[in-house]
Amino acid sequence: MTKPEDWRGWDRETLSAAYNNSAAVAGSAATVAGWAADSKALRTARPAGLDKPYGATQREGWDLFPAADPAAPCLVFIHGGYWQRNAREGFSCIVEGALAKGWSAALPGYAIAPDASLTEITAQLRSAMDWLQAHGAANGIAGPVIVSGWSAGGHLAAMMADHPLVRGVLAISGVFDLAPIQGTALNDALSLTQAELLALSPQKLPLSATPIAVAYGGAELPELQRQSREFHALRAAAGAPGPLLPVPGADHFTILAELRAPGGSLLAAAEALLHG
Repeated sequence: MTKPEDWRGWDRETLSAAYNNSAAVAGSAATVAGWAADSKALRTARPAGLDKPYGATQREGWDLFPAADPAAPCLVFIHGGYWQRNAREGFSCIVEGALAKGWSAALPGYAIAPDASLTEITAQLRSAMDWLQAHGAANGIAGPVIVSGWSAGGHLAAMMADHPLVRGVLAISGVFDLAPIQGTALNDALSLTQAELLALSPQKLPLSATPIAVAYGGAELPELQRQSREFHALRAAAGAPGPLLPVPGADHFTILAELRAPGGSLLAAAEALLHG
């Protein structure tokens, strides 16, 4: 078994490969394209709450899918793409299960690197949550909020744990210590500073009392599995609430089926967060 610190001795090529989810999963591009096609269909069927701006740019917007009952729980889903790819419009389908259960759902967008630093991206997501707190009820979303995110979105979801609107966090396949990322090709766009490694790594921050469920796939890259296990272990050792949720056989992309399906294990985990 590799030790947690082993990555520190890896060269750039080895470390980059250790975080290259797209290269590790055959057919991942087709999976993402399929999500985009399914999301377009959902957006076409439910256009009323789309593109609600919370900031000055097109990416700083919400896609809202309010439930029939404004007091229903709301699943917020933050998309991934290593903070430099993808957009909220391509991930609407991931909230289909929540909608089928009678929940509301909401997807925030954010600027991507290199056009925005990770400091700016994180601040945008906090502004998005502020907007939802102030304007959600007027848009049919007034129930308790569970913030979920996948990959880079898992990191950003964990960064929102201390927001007063958030009842619980479901962080899926996230990065919780940014230090290894600084040594990868991903940093060409991110240009992470030493200050950001401390201020924007959930694992380095004061522990939030908000429950955080940490999920990862059993077929994920070892570094992604390690990131999730270490973050959860740190929280558990300090008595912070929230389960560790390994999903057997799931890779970095197929894991989202467990959130998308009405009977999925990760959607059930999101529901469990409503009860502490």
